Amino acid sequence: MTGTEADLREQVRARYAAAAQEVGGCCGPAAGDDGRFGAGLYDAEATEGLPEEAVLASLGCGNPVAVADLREGERVLDLGSGGGIDVLLSARRVGPTGFAYGVDMTDEMLGLARANAAEAGATNVEFRRGTIEDLPLEDASVDVVISNCVVNLSTDKAAVLAETFRVLAPGGRIGISDVVAEDSVSPAERAERGSHVGCIAGALSRSEYLDGLAAAGFADASVTFTHEVAPGLHGAIVRAVKPPSATVVP
Repeated sequence: MTGTEADLREQVRARYAAAAQEVGGCCGPAAGDDGRFGAGLYDAEATEGLPEEAVLASLGCGNPVAVADLREGERVLDLGSGGGIDVLLSARRVGPTGFAYGVDMTDEMLGLARANAAEAGATNVEFRRGTIEDLPLEDASVDVVISNCVVNLSTDKAAVLAETFRVLAPGGRIGISDVVAEDSVSPAERAERGSHVGCIAGALSRSEYLDGLAAAGFADASVTFTHEVAPGLHGAIVRAVKPPSATVVP
C-alpha cells in the first residue's frame, strides 16, 4: 500500500469512527437528510423493531438487502458493515438456519454493531474486524455478499472484487449498493465533484465496474443506476454471480 493509499484508508477509518460515536452521517449529510444517503433509503416497515442506533448509523447509498433476494438458510456477508443495519436485516431474511457476517475495519463501528445485535436479540450474526481487501473468512464460505456504499471507498477495488469472489461459494452472488459514475465522467471530474471519504472521488464508472467484475471471474454482471448523488454520479445496484463451475480463484 502506498503512502497515499494509507492516508486515504486512515481518513475513511477516522470518518467512520466519528460517525459511530455521533451516530450521524459519513458518506454525505446526516443519515436520511436528503434522500441520497442514509436511513431514508430504507422502508420504515423493513427497519421496524431494529435498534434506533442501527438505523441512524446507516451511512450508505442504497438498500442492498432489498435487492439481494436473500433466502432462508443462506450465509450472507456484508462488506463494511458499519453499525450493523444490513447484517441485522439479512439475519431476519435468512432465518435461524442461515447466518449473517459483517466485516469492518473500524473498532468503533464494530462496537456499535455488536451492541445493536445484542439489543436486537440476533443470535445468527457475527461481526469480524478486517478490511474488505483481505477478508477474514474462509474460501467459499458464504452464499451472498452485500455491501452499502463501501466498495467505492477502497483504494484497491480489484482486491475487493477478488476477495469477494474467493469467499463466495460456487453459484453464489453479489448484491451491492454503491456510487458509480457515468462512463463520460473522468476520474479527475469525479474528484472535482466530491471527496474520497464522501463516496464520490473513488467511484468507478459503470464500464470500469463491469470490467473489474469480469476480471475477478464473475458472470451475469449488471450495474443499474437508481438515483443521482452528484452530477454524473449515481447510487447504483451492482449484481453478479460466481459461476457454479468456478474454482475458488479465477
